[in-house]
Amino acid sequence: MMRFETAAIHVGQEPEEKTGAIVVPIFQTATYAQPAIGQHKGYEYSRTQNPTRKAMEECLAALEGGKYGLGFASGMAAIATSMSLLKKGDHVVSSDDVYGGTYRIFERIFRDWGLDFTFADTSDLANVSAAIKPTTRMLWLETPTNPLLKVVDLRAAVELSKKHGLITVVDNTFASPYFQRPLEFGVDMVVHSTTKFLGGHSDVVGGAAVLSDDRLFERLSFAQNAMGAIPGPFDCWLVLRGLKTLAVRMRQHEANARAIAAFLEKHPRVKRVLYPGLPSFKYHETARKQMSGFGSLISFYLDGDETQARKVCASTRIFCLAESLGGVESLIEHPGLMTHASIPQEIREGRGITGDFIRLSVGIEHVDDLIADIDSALKSY
Repeated sequence: MMRFETAAIHVGQEPEEKTGAIVVPIFQTATYAQPAIGQHKGYEYSRTQNPTRKAMEECLAALEGGKYGLGFASGMAAIATSMSLLKKGDHVVSSDDVYGGTYRIFERIFRDWGLDFTFADTSDLANVSAAIKPTTRMLWLETPTNPLLKVVDLRAAVELSKKHGLITVVDNTFASPYFQRPLEFGVDMVVHSTTKFLGGHSDVVGGAAVLSDDRLFERLSFAQNAMGAIPGPFDCWLVLRGLKTLAVRMRQHEANARAIAAFLEKHPRVKRVLYPGLPSFKYHETARKQMSGFGSLISFYLDGDETQARKVCASTRIFCLAESLGGVESLIEHPGLMTHASIPQEIREGRGITGDFIRLSVGIEHVDDLIADIDSALKSY
């Protein structure tokens, strides 16, 4: 069995047969010639299948330890298509601390379509148990969560979910398959925004789902084709290129994040740091048991208010003020005013996403430059 780094470079990416091209070609075609009616060479129409997309899907499946991979036009497209596994009247228990776009599509689109949602603090499975109804069909988890970085005990969550016959889905975007492989704990399906660590260079938007269950794959692949929210071949090619360096990037991301989290924890203008790799973090032990590394997302509370937080976000020179995460460059953002602004203020602040709260996506620049930059910004008020 190939190790992770080898699989990222080789699975689904054999040299092209006709020319021997070592890199998977971009098959920029909408359709394929067929020798006769009902006969083809494995490809009919690029919404249904495309060789470049197939290579990406196979590679992603291998990295997550799954049997099947499915590519989508964005992370949100992957989430939206996942909801096709449910029907009107079905209930979903979701992590309460989720990406703002996930909350928005659940509450403002799928609730209107007849699905029901309960948002619970899934880091305590007693909350999940209390939220399950007779109509519950799915458990939707983020771990670590966005942006509070709570960690869900995957083994215990799957045990509870199976007891009630639920489909368990994990958004694994923050950890990446390099640091966490939820399918190994019995999770039914993993989703990703490939825009983030998997692409890794902030130059592509995409999504993916990975699973092993034949029946769920049949249903989801039908929906992928029928709904058509698929990535173009060039987008798939960009993600494939990013996957080749995922392992080395993730190691540097984490090394930088560990150093910055330790620095912030001692900084006089920082009240509290949230990072799974800190021994002081509430969820550190759970993360240590199920993750091989802690990632590069750090959140923290300033010893100040929203005015000071705005000032810090505007004062960095290397950390770029921008939404998204997981690229080689470091980003800073204010979740309450940016990525999670679609969540009503009273709900958002009740969960801890307050005016003094900042999130960092730590890139792979030299760590000393990053620390100097954030230190200078913290001293700006």
